[in-house]
Amino acid sequence: MKLRENNVVQLEQDIFDVLIVGGGINGAVSAASLAAKGARVALIDRGDFAGESSSHSSNLAWGGIKYMENFEFLLVNKLCQSRNTLAAAYPSTVQEIRFLTTINKGFRFPAFLVFLGSLLYWLIGRFSTRLPKYMSRKRIKALEQRIDITHAAAGLEYSDCYLYDNDARFVFNFIRSAMNYGAIAANYVGLVEAQRQQNVWQVSAKDEISGRPVTIRAKSVVNATGAYADQLNGLLQQPAEYQHVFSKGVHLIVDKLVSSKRILAFFASDGRLFFVIPMGAKTCIGTTDTRVDTPHAEITAEDRRFVLDNINALMDLPQPLTEADIIAERCGVRPLAIQGDGGEADWLALSRKHAIDVNTADRYLSIFGGKLTDCLNVGEEVAAALEGCGIALPHAQQRWYGEPPDAVRDEFFHQAELMQLDAMTDERASEPLSRRLWRRYGLNAIELLDQIRQDPRQAEILIQHSEYVRCELHYVAEKEMVTKLEDFLRRRSKISQVVRRETIENSPGLLEACQILFGDEAEQKLHEWMGQFGRK
Repeated sequence: MKLRENNVVQLEQDIFDVLIVGGGINGAVSAASLAAKGARVALIDRGDFAGESSSHSSNLAWGGIKYMENFEFLLVNKLCQSRNTLAAAYPSTVQEIRFLTTINKGFRFPAFLVFLGSLLYWLIGRFSTRLPKYMSRKRIKALEQRIDITHAAAGLEYSDCYLYDNDARFVFNFIRSAMNYGAIAANYVGLVEAQRQQNVWQVSAKDEISGRPVTIRAKSVVNATGAYADQLNGLLQQPAEYQHVFSKGVHLIVDKLVSSKRILAFFASDGRLFFVIPMGAKTCIGTTDTRVDTPHAEITAEDRRFVLDNINALMDLPQPLTEADIIAERCGVRPLAIQGDGGEADWLALSRKHAIDVNTADRYLSIFGGKLTDCLNVGEEVAAALEGCGIALPHAQQRWYGEPPDAVRDEFFHQAELMQLDAMTDERASEPLSRRLWRRYGLNAIELLDQIRQDPRQAEILIQHSEYVRCELHYVAEKEMVTKLEDFLRRRSKISQVVRRETIENSPGLLEACQILFGDEAEQKLHEWMGQFGRK
């Protein structure tokens, strides 16, 4: 029986200490933290894990330098600490990167003052990154020829961190960690209704794939549904001190614009930060920050035009980018936590910090807001809050995050070297195969070495222009609950974000990839995916 189906069955076979609703970053870290600390944990999501905002971020793990403008120094201090902790815990994934920021003439602050702000940011960050540098307009042009300095006054270079892979992959690895600690997680299981009876939550859910009802019992519930938290609280009649307002963020992915491995930062025509971010062999540009009224948002023609107009104005490109240059799009909603009914005044200045609302009597928690950078704090705070509600955590001090110990890492790379794994790396790959497998799979990467050792064909790339080899597909099929082809192409991997859809469709290895992932259902799953684009 496949992992997902088995987990759906197990959801009905026990009374859990905690049911977490939502498999985005907040739900994932809550599950990993609680399970490692000894709680009996269940997690469900009505869609795929990281299927909403957690797969549409800027892929940054940063201290929030922009929040200094609103004098949110306490938030910046906390985010910098969180960034430093993440980078130390996940050195293969969360990596320092330089930001080259251009300040145009007439900007609301002089360039040198912005530079002084970056020094304060570096100080708040406890000198954990490289020292910021002031940049003249000529120096900016010398470092990056593609930047248009026509209207530039000066700039600066400073450091922050970003996710080398994609955000959804980072989120899923917390889900996988939670399951390693005994949690029962299942995607495509939606909550229908829930009532508290005799100190136990009786939850009626639905398997969105089979359509069958699922009954789950738990002593406590964590609402980790992100932008949909208010809706779930309303459904379950749970009052909360906080609520959300929503900001839509849009990114476009295009062919690589610059060869340097740094992030280019500008201030867009609306005065907000605008990034040019490396994404493998491609470039991610954006973002927007637009107030919307609902947790669901879609990219509009206006959004595309805003991003394209700004990139064309800010960079000296061989020819202007058009919609034809767009490989993929990212559109997510930032849920911003507010207290009470406020938040109407200058909503852009609202704090981006998270909040946790606790109903001790009902053992019900709601997580509001939050950022990927601050995810470890969310995991710890949720565990502490539930312990305060009477949920026993027999291993409360257990460390629940981070890459495997150095000894395990060294053993993996030693085995990889002995079998000359990196010599099998595709010539077009952006990094050696050993490094890539370790970052994505950690402890489980040794299993993949064994597969390749037995059959060198397992190191071959199946989908054209992607960096995913055959043995990864086998691993994903067994361990990562891929239910639809989009789950793999968009979230377990970032293939559909960096490879044009037409290229994926025409890849000779696509059908084999589907056969590995779905067995006898391969053609059905392939047709379902192609049907999203009006293909058969």
